[in-house]
Amino acid sequence: MRVSEPAIAATGLSRRFGQIQALRGVDLRLERGQRLALFGANGAGKTTLLRILGLGLTPDSGSLAIDGMDRKSDALRARARIGWLAHASLLYDDLTARQNLEFWGRLYGVERVEQRTAELLHEMGLDAYVDEPAGILSRGMSQRLSLARALLHDPALLLLDEPFTGLDPRAADALKQRLSKTGSGRTSVILATHRIEDGLALTDRWIMLTRGRVVADGRSAETEAGTVMEAYRASGPPA
Repeated sequence: MRVSEPAIAATGLSRRFGQIQALRGVDLRLERGQRLALFGANGAGKTTLLRILGLGLTPDSGSLAIDGMDRKSDALRARARIGWLAHASLLYDDLTARQNLEFWGRLYGVERVEQRTAELLHEMGLDAYVDEPAGILSRGMSQRLSLARALLHDPALLLLDEPFTGLDPRAADALKQRLSKTGSGRTSVILATHRIEDGLALTDRWIMLTRGRVVADGRSAETEAGTVMEAYRASGPPA
């Protein structure tokens, strides 16, 4: 990551789907190593914002740079600096855990991919599952493997879209422990979640989206969950 540049510099991001204005002039600056919780009700614009920040969706208007690289003129290099943990795992069911990571690592051009794969499998507590097909892993283990995939290329920016969905409490706690150590300050993180207490515990800053707008912005360590809940109740689907 470029030390002098923020992980994200976004100004005036807007996006419409038919009659639905999903985002309305969102400004966001995320410093390198910063962790941001993204809160908002279903339809508030969280996934749309993540998709734009991940360069998977083009905004109708606004500017965006990832790690100092413009989304238009330097899209390929910017995209290579992003890691995604989305609803879809992007894992191949017939490949083993090890094979999945080595496959994605080669696509990313990761050096010493076998060593990097082994390190991440160990870090995620998956040593016992390295030769198991991804398709037979539990939801919790699959999420850990997906997180390893997202971290393979040492991204400058990690985007997490509701990573705890479908996990039982034990699996969710295990994933939280892994996320708390992610990046060791090198990787900037945006965590979109409905789990307010977890979002505050895992980040140092939070924002609330309501009808496609940022309506609140605070420091996680200085915020009680009840304060976020008040803003959350006011959030809703795009008008």
